[in-house]
Amino acid sequence: MTVRSKARTALAELREDLAGDVFAPGDPGYDDARTVSDAVPDRRPAVIARCADAADVVRAVRFARELDLRVAVRGGGHGVAGPARVDGALEVDLRRMRAVTVDPAAEAVRVEGGATTGDLDRAALPHGLATTGARSSATGVGGFVLGGGTGWLDRVFGLAADNLLGVELVTADAERVHANADENPELFWALHGGGGNFGIATALTLELHELPEFSVALLLCLPGTGPDLVRAFREIIRTGPDEVGGAVLYLTGPPAEFPLLCGALLTYVGGESGLRGLAGPLLALPHEAEVVGALPYTDVQCLFDAPSGLRNHWSAECLTGLPDELVDVFHARADRMPVPACSRFVLFPHGGAVTAGPRPYPVPYRDAAWTVHACACWADPADDGPNRAWVRDACAGVRPWSTGAVPLDLIGDEGPERVRAGLGAGNLLRLEKIKRRWDPDNVFRFNHNIRPV
Repeated sequence: MTVRSKARTALAELREDLAGDVFAPGDPGYDDARTVSDAVPDRRPAVIARCADAADVVRAVRFARELDLRVAVRGGGHGVAGPARVDGALEVDLRRMRAVTVDPAAEAVRVEGGATTGDLDRAALPHGLATTGARSSATGVGGFVLGGGTGWLDRVFGLAADNLLGVELVTADAERVHANADENPELFWALHGGGGNFGIATALTLELHELPEFSVALLLCLPGTGPDLVRAFREIIRTGPDEVGGAVLYLTGPPAEFPLLCGALLTYVGGESGLRGLAGPLLALPHEAEVVGALPYTDVQCLFDAPSGLRNHWSAECLTGLPDELVDVFHARADRMPVPACSRFVLFPHGGAVTAGPRPYPVPYRDAAWTVHACACWADPADDGPNRAWVRDACAGVRPWSTGAVPLDLIGDEGPERVRAGLGAGNLLRLEKIKRRWDPDNVFRFNHNIRPV
């Protein structure tokens, strides 16, 4: 009785103190607040604190520690590994904290922890500036950057984490700290790939770069053209400048006449004439549709936005190269994609500024030539088995060419060995010691978790 009374009193005080909103089971709006983009988990947090600012985050963490509640953090996006096991926990919801402040003179931007890639791009591009964002405008900036962050611009501007200038953090002790190259440098190192293990990132400061021109070539082909399309794309990447990037993919969709298509998206940091000179081998192949020309970068980000409310399952593998045998395996695994669905089987290149980026950070896939990303999205729960099995089979098929590393942003909960693969075995002990310094009780553990040593 005393415990329940204490909890009721603490909850009433949290409602009073928070500038944002508080939802508990039975409250109007609770079910909407707990809904996530992935329809698979049915999450029922004990309390949802939808914070309006960093002071709210401090109050929420103090509330959780006072009642010995587990803490899950919800940023602005839809990461497949997000707060997946939060029944009975406090969920700190950052989605009201979406302010993006650009400093054109310093070529830097401050992004609050609930902002999405779309929020970031829309704020920066009017100044002719950009930084590496995710391949979907709906992805949360915080989780993406702290997990490493590979996107359309990384061959030119480096990984998202390479552009991280500073982080404002609320720790497990409900303290506000800053981390940058001069202040808490060891923590700052860990935030370049170590994810949300060390605190709640209420804001990040990122370096921006000039992006005066951007153009794309987008082609859609019938599946039989797929192997030739992949090989042509591979050669463009191999011989082209760092300014060229993109992805080649198979995708499923609702049209009955085209349940499976192969596509290529060639991106170019430059004008249309330079792009056409590079895209010739792709355009020469048989295709059903094409778009070629200058395009706002924000429009490209939206191309890979998946419909909300679908069930989904993701995984990925980093690859040593893309030999012809692997191209054939990629095509064969794509041919098994379950339909109808809204799934994608993607190959995107690394190299350029990714490979040349800072070596000390805990990002173990810099030397990978390509990454394959299997992303199944479907509506009917009866299709769970075939779609999950396809993702497993697709990744198993390319594993003979795996580097052993993996981008943690692109996988779900696949066990501790995969976390090690995403952080780098040589980095893990150092990360565990930093975790012990900042979160010895492992309060922030609903993620790709690093346990305190």
